[in-house]
Amino acid sequence: MQDTKIIQRIATKLREHPIHVKMFSLRYRKEFDITEEDIIEEDYRQYKKENPKPFVKWVGGKRQLAKQFRDLDLYPPDEFNPETGTYFEPFVGGGAMFFDLLPKKAILSDLNSELTTAFNIIKENVLDLIKALRKHKQKNNKEYFLKVRAQNIAKLSNLEIAARFIYLNRTCFNGMYRVNKSGGFNVPFGKYENPLICDEKNLLKINEKLKGIKILNEDYKKALEKAKKGDFVYFDPPYYPINATSSFTSYTKEGFLKKEQTELRDTFLKLHKKGCFVMLSNSDTPFIKNLYSNLDKKISINNIYASRAINSNASKRGKIKEVVVINYQ
Repeated sequence: MQDTKIIQRIATKLREHPIHVKMFSLRYRKEFDITEEDIIEEDYRQYKKENPKPFVKWVGGKRQLAKQFRDLDLYPPDEFNPETGTYFEPFVGGGAMFFDLLPKKAILSDLNSELTTAFNIIKENVLDLIKALRKHKQKNNKEYFLKVRAQNIAKLSNLEIAARFIYLNRTCFNGMYRVNKSGGFNVPFGKYENPLICDEKNLLKINEKLKGIKILNEDYKKALEKAKKGDFVYFDPPYYPINATSSFTSYTKEGFLKKEQTELRDTFLKLHKKGCFVMLSNSDTPFIKNLYSNLDKKISINNIYASRAINSNASKRGKIKEVVVINYQ
């Protein structure tokens, strides 16, 4: 290739305007002396550079906020080396922060067993998962959705659990994960025209990035037992309710209120004293601010604005203030 920047510009235009690659190269070959192979090679290289994204929609997911975290210099810690240090995300959810950072070593965990099963199946058996999701896609309608939702996961294989979990998440109302007190998924059918049930390219990218990564179905305290000085821990727990009628504690049948939030704060402090880099997201409430105030001069509470997208009333969606607590400058 004679001019990499020109090639990159053309490859970008190719992705923005899906013209057949042969036609595209014929049009520009004389001007830039570029072959079809050049364009295909560069386009593939650019595709490989793109990070994978969460394979499920997740209430409170941080994909939209990763850039804001970086712009405000809240993340990642300057002294954390993603090539050598270990990254811990004990409330992994959709994994947006992991996919943004892409450290070489990480321990991801969550109490949601279906979620961690899905992560592990993507890591270990992604091709069979893609086949199973294709079958769900072919059959998708309200009647089929309700039939799948009613399945007893105790009678399913891990592969079936993972495919069911992704299918329900992609086709349920508002992409919302919620369980009842018995732990059963209870979100209604979403009535989407063409939901993205099987994002094959993204699943293959995730499979590649999960190599060597540990995914655990454990309580956050146990998952952090091996955290040491220089490691980076990101907490994205179920948020403390901003008022009496709101709650973000329905990801598992267990609640996460004052007692649990206080225990999490204590864990934050233990990690801080151990020399870990620690970052925590939560709701902007007096209770949360009081929990993390006046702990140590290195611990700061920062405000960010996130988009609220889960309210059934569109007029009540919009920007909402959250807090990010960090122990590094």
